[in-house]
Amino acid sequence: MDISSGDDDSDISESEMGEYEDKSYEKLKKGKYPVIVSDETYTCPYCPQKNKQTYRYKDLLQHASGVGNSGSSKRKPRVKANHLALVKYLQIDLVPVVSSLKPKAQEDPPSGCECDHDEKIVWPWTGIVVNIPTRRSEDGRSVGESGSKLRDELISRGFNPVRVHPLWNFRGHSGTAAVEFRKGWPGLHNALSFEKAYEADHHGKKDWSANDDVNNGLYAWVARADDYNSSGIIGEYLRKIGDLKTISELMEEEARKQVRLVSNLTNIIETKNKHIKEMEAICSETSKSLEVLMGEKENLLQAYNEEIKKIQLSAREHFQKISSDHEKLKSQLEAHRQELELRGAELEKREALNETESKKLAEELEEFVHTTTLELMPLELNTGVNAFQNSALQLAALEQKRADEKVMKLAEDQKRQKEELHNKIIQLEKKLDQKQALELEIEQLRGSLNVIRHMGDADDIEVLEKMEASLKELREKEGELEDLEALNQTLIVRERKSNDELQEARKELINGLKEISGRGNVSVKRMGELDGKPFLEAMKRKYNEELAEERASELCSLWEEYLKDPDWHPFKRIKLEGKEEYKEVIDDEDEKLRDLKDEMGNEAYKSVTSAIKEINEYNPSGRYIISELWNYGEGRKASLKEGVEFLLEIWESTKRKRR
Repeated sequence: MDISSGDDDSDISESEMGEYEDKSYEKLKKGKYPVIVSDETYTCPYCPQKNKQTYRYKDLLQHASGVGNSGSSKRKPRVKANHLALVKYLQIDLVPVVSSLKPKAQEDPPSGCECDHDEKIVWPWTGIVVNIPTRRSEDGRSVGESGSKLRDELISRGFNPVRVHPLWNFRGHSGTAAVEFRKGWPGLHNALSFEKAYEADHHGKKDWSANDDVNNGLYAWVARADDYNSSGIIGEYLRKIGDLKTISELMEEEARKQVRLVSNLTNIIETKNKHIKEMEAICSETSKSLEVLMGEKENLLQAYNEEIKKIQLSAREHFQKISSDHEKLKSQLEAHRQELELRGAELEKREALNETESKKLAEELEEFVHTTTLELMPLELNTGVNAFQNSALQLAALEQKRADEKVMKLAEDQKRQKEELHNKIIQLEKKLDQKQALELEIEQLRGSLNVIRHMGDADDIEVLEKMEASLKELREKEGELEDLEALNQTLIVRERKSNDELQEARKELINGLKEISGRGNVSVKRMGELDGKPFLEAMKRKYNEELAEERASELCSLWEEYLKDPDWHPFKRIKLEGKEEYKEVIDDEDEKLRDLKDEMGNEAYKSVTSAIKEINEYNPSGRYIISELWNYGEGRKASLKEGVEFLLEIWESTKRKRR
């Protein structure tokens, strides 16, 4: 049944992959989509019909895992979910079937093999080609065609050799070559076809041995025991690269390998299941610890917020009290100033009244003296009258002098009181301005004490009581401030301890998830790791598969050394629009990156730039690969909560399967 196009018209989102994977897995278990082709071959039911091919068990497992865990955006979520379901089906449901298979499938060679099973043949399968044309070079040595040219000719005839090795001796090219075929049964089939083709043209081994004349054309056959044991250059080469084995021995060895492979796979799965159980226990303990820590943190935060609210409320009330006291003192100072102004006005009135009284007294005294003198003075007593008049005048003058001194004294007292009042008003206004400029409560209290000191005398009991109350309140506020600072330090220490414990839990979670193959959005990502697939694809376009793998491996190693080099920093700083901030981006003019893009293509360039960006973000100082908990669905670093939820989902899924 082909389902490759049944769901092409409708796709799913990344978040629905887990549910879709479970549905596909259930369909596979019910046998809706066939996977087993024969005892040793399998097929992928989710690949398009045009790409259908058969796999061995481990090859199909590798194919399904590669597609399901592919990070490429070209893969649809539905395709990934189907292949992940196939991985689960192969690992859980088909392992017992594969384990129970007897190595019967390995007992018979492929169809079309007409060789004797007990005949010893050189293994790896090797063909012998003789009578290769040679010629003399200028230095007297024999030279002939290259092995690659002969290999291409044999490939064109459908024999599919791996490589051809021309055999050389001290005279040069010996005119003989060894043809290497693949080690499996398809390789044997190709080797026997190769031998039959030359026998059909009368250019086989018997023809070469029976013909003593000069032979034209190439003669070829499959190397066997007589070739292996020969004393010539062919025997030396065969003994060097291979061994003599019968087909029966090879089939038994293949059967043992198959049984060993199945056994190893079974042991690996059992070990993984055991490890999953251990991780489930660790996750359970970690989740409980996290719940306790989160609860304690919430309680601490709640207590801290309540304490802060109380302190803010107390500070607000105290500030309002200080403000009301300030207004009260301000009104008292204003009343005192008005009272002093009234007293000054009253003194001015008294001064004017004293002047008026002095003038009036002087006039009365003058009139009294004049009247007394006219009434008492007889004509005959002019001398006595003059004496009395002089005495009266002296008394009047003395009285006038006393009155003038009294008036001057009152004027001086009034002037002095005015100056004192003016100075005191100025001082009080200065103190009032200073008090209004204070911002802190402690300074406001101290300013109020200074105002109180300047308002009254040292013997004023009310002023002293206010001073004592203000000092006591100041000490209480200072004590509350110290208690608040101590509480804040305690909360900071507790928070640091909680954060340290959370970081340790995150490290343990990352270490645990490293052992679990990624099946969901959350997994462990190696930040700064170079993806070698683009390099391999680029090399395959230039070389054959084996040489491409070797060259790709060398290039990957070279670029990994470049990534570790702290002196290579292919970034440039650009200014963000509308902001005074700068951002580091990849420098497209970097010589190494430009050459990489020109030679290897855009995919290899993206692989290197992605790795250097991750290193620059997560470990710029060390320049080495680190593991990080990653949310592949959203393309960001995953939180600790997401990692724990992912482990719990795995645990619940495993528990459902066991039921």
